[in-house]
Amino acid sequence: MAFNFDEDINRRHSDSSKWNKFDPQVLPMWVADTDFRSPPCVTEALSQRIAHGVFGYGRAPDELTHAFIVWCERHHGWQVKAEWLVFLPGIVSALNLSVRAFCDAQQGTLAPTPIYPPFRKAAKLAGRSQISVPLRPQAGRDVLDLNAVEAQMTGRERLLMLCNPHNPGGTVYRREELEAQLAFARRHDLIVCSDEIHCDLVLEPGCQHIPFATLSEDAAQRSITLMSPSKTFNIAGLGASVAVIPNPELRQRFMAAREGIVPSADVLAIVAAEAAWREGDAWLQAQLAYLRTNRDRLVEAVNVLPGLHMNSPEATYLAWVDASGLEVENPTTFFRRAGLGFSPGEDFGDAQYVRINFGCTAATLEEAIGRLERAVRR
Repeated sequence: MAFNFDEDINRRHSDSSKWNKFDPQVLPMWVADTDFRSPPCVTEALSQRIAHGVFGYGRAPDELTHAFIVWCERHHGWQVKAEWLVFLPGIVSALNLSVRAFCDAQQGTLAPTPIYPPFRKAAKLAGRSQISVPLRPQAGRDVLDLNAVEAQMTGRERLLMLCNPHNPGGTVYRREELEAQLAFARRHDLIVCSDEIHCDLVLEPGCQHIPFATLSEDAAQRSITLMSPSKTFNIAGLGASVAVIPNPELRQRFMAAREGIVPSADVLAIVAAEAAWREGDAWLQAQLAYLRTNRDRLVEAVNVLPGLHMNSPEATYLAWVDASGLEVENPTTFFRRAGLGFSPGEDFGDAQYVRINFGCTAATLEEAIGRLERAVRR
């Protein structure tokens, strides 16, 4: 079956937060959803469920659990057990639950920087301390430098928050890098919360996502892995995610923190997630090929412009662009005046960067590149 990722779908007059953030003169390339129609298997499953006409309280059915287990084994070589799974309406709530479940008021967290903003907000909202672990450039990739924070450790840290593939930047961690993260966690007796929401969006040939929990039995027993079909299949607005927690004590603490506050995924999200995991392979492979072409085009265009630089993301559809060479006070404002709505780097921890979402049609990307070129050269 052919899938049309060039289809121009007008989202500006819908309920899209992405397309309604800015005035119509600004091209929105910020929040992490794509402009692609979700797989036919998802829309068909939703249509059938809607035709049923009854939307009472639901629960995650065995079919959803089975679909996820099969997906993990087929795509990531991970044999997940049903009792490990906790279904949730989103990854952000899981990040917040992890901080509250595994750190008391006197304990703290560690998180990479730059990082997806809810990592930092989760600690702040819970009133927990957080040590920022820097990413360092290494052969065209940004990798976590845990050695840099050894001297800051007080012994009261309890939770290491990881992001793989990393957002922003798209680094896919190699086994030896993950082993170093595990050794650090073991040395400091840390629980690990690994956000792996972009794990199905690996673009670089030869790269493979390795779930943190698969490193060893020790890694499994000290970790909470967060996954979702939301970015993979562009169904983030429905809200279906899963926390994989092999350790029964950690799972119980996580579920206790969630009780009465965070519900399960709703009935339509469940239908969409199951259909995507069960039947979405062909669509995903076509999307990856399209995103790879978009990525390569953007890397080529950005890196010939004076004042800009970006590494080629190994995964995700999110480019992390260093604009410090422009020598403007605020790159986000500079680009917005040129009609480009990028994510502000300061939200992630570095105000001299912007994050660009290239999960769009090739035509939209070309329009964005044209505006980028005119802004920089002017």
